[in-house]
Parts: sequence; C-alpha cells; structure tokens
Amino acid sequence: MKKLISILLAAVLFCGILSGCSTSVSSMADTQNNDQNSVKSSQEEPITIRIGASITPHSEILKAADELLRDKGYQLDIVEFDDYILPNLKTAVESGELDANFFQHRPYLENFNEENDTHLVSVAVVHYEPFGLYPGKTTSLENLKDNAQIAIPNDGTNEARALLLLESLGLITLKDGVGTTATILDIAENPKNLQITEMAAAQLARSLQDVDMAVINGNYALQAGLDLNDALATEDKNSEVADTYANVLVVKEGNENSDAIKALSEVLTSPEIKTFINETYHGIFLPLF
Repeated sequence: MKKLISILLAAVLFCGILSGCSTSVSSMADTQNNDQNSVKSSQEEPITIRIGASITPHSEILKAADELLRDKGYQLDIVEFDDYILPNLKTAVESGELDANFFQHRPYLENFNEENDTHLVSVAVVHYEPFGLYPGKTTSLENLKDNAQIAIPNDGTNEARALLLLESLGLITLKDGVGTTATILDIAENPKNLQITEMAAAQLARSLQDVDMAVINGNYALQAGLDLNDALATEDKNSEVADTYANVLVVKEGNENSDAIKALSEVLTSPEIKTFINETYHGIFLPLF
C-alpha cells in the first residue's frame, strides 16, 4: 500500500513539473512572438523626408513620388510654398529645417548661393518649365503698340530669361555677352520703347489684365488656369535653355549621398514619374530624364 501511494505521488509531481514546463515554454514563445512583431512593426515604419516645394507642379510631382517611396521605406512631409522665393529665403535647407527643396532651376540656385553664402547643391535634374509670353490687354504681337507695357519676373535669373525671350522675338536687343545675368539695364535697343515692368513672379498672371503682355513662369501660368497653347510665344524646348533652366532637387552640400536623398532622387527620375508628368501636364512641363 505504501509503495502504491509513493508511486501515485511521484506521478502527480512529474505531471506538475511537465505542466510547469509547458506553461513556461508557452510563455517564452509568446514573448518571442511579441518581440518579433514589435521589431517587424518598427522596421515597417517609414523614415520621413521633409521637403519644401512650390505647389504646381513640384508638390504634385512629389505626392506621386511619395507613393513610390513607401516601397523603399521612406515617406515625404511636403511643406508647400505659394512663392518660390520662400523655400530659399528662409534658408530652411541650409539650417536643417528641411531635408531638401524642389522648385528651382540651377541658375537661380547658383545665384542664391552667391548672394546668401549658402551651400546648396543640385542632386537630380527632373523637368523643364517653358516660359511663355501671354496676352493681356494686347492679344497679338502684331498689335503691340509703341510704349506698350510688358511685365517680367523681378528675380535675377528669371528676369534674364524673360529678357532673352523678348530678344528672340525681336522686341528688344541686349548688350553683347550678358546672357543669363541680363537685367533691364542691359537693354541696348528698344525700338518700340516698350515699358518693361519688373514684378514678383507670383503676381504676373494676376496682373495680366493691367498690362499688355507678361512673361510668366510655367507653374504660375498653370495655377492661374492659363494654357501654354494660348501663349503668344514660348521658349524653344529643344534649345540650350531647356537644359540650363531644368528644375532640380536641392539639398545642403554634404547630404547628397544620404540613403534617403538617393532614394528620393531615384524615384523622381523613374519611368513612373516621367509618365505622371507627361500624362498630367501634356507638354506644359517636360521631364528631362
């Protein structure tokens, strides 16, 4: 009898040990699964790239790029600006407030660096926005009278670009060699005595009703509902101008080789973004990759 009781007690004790081990193993497995899920969740959280951009078309292009970036582990925080001067004037990229900006061409960037002692660099060439001469009170070049008023952008490189367009139409002649540094002071000949009025680029489309004509940036023309086909003249998309005034992705010098910026550059020059630009803007903006 005593032997039977001893055997029963041993069996109960052995079952208890097994039960405890089973519970412990199960608990350990649950803990490991939870840890793995936590790591997996952490790995899936995208890294944010903060970028400043003018609304049209830059912010729109970036929103299309954001969807593609998610597959690479990144997401965009897009800070939109109504006036393309602001993303640089606040020197947000230089200070680190923004990781990048996307709104400008290289001559504008180089001019800004020189005037503000900033260290911004281009990391990707994305697209080109042809300038157009749009009708205001005067609806054709043939009807343009003496002393007519033509409005142009008042910022350095875009002012020169507008003047070069007017020169290509035979409306003015610039001094030899001024090129992309031209200002209204460099007008050598003005046979119609045209009043060339400098104005903030963002205001040009809104002021069309008050002037005879205006040379307007493509993005502001589109925002105002203007069609490039309605322009009286445009820059030649096959000329050197297209390459010179290509719109670029910009970062602070030293950050151009970061994984995040490389991923963004790759996406912005991808076949998907080329298709997006072509199908969305129908030639108003042209991909250059």
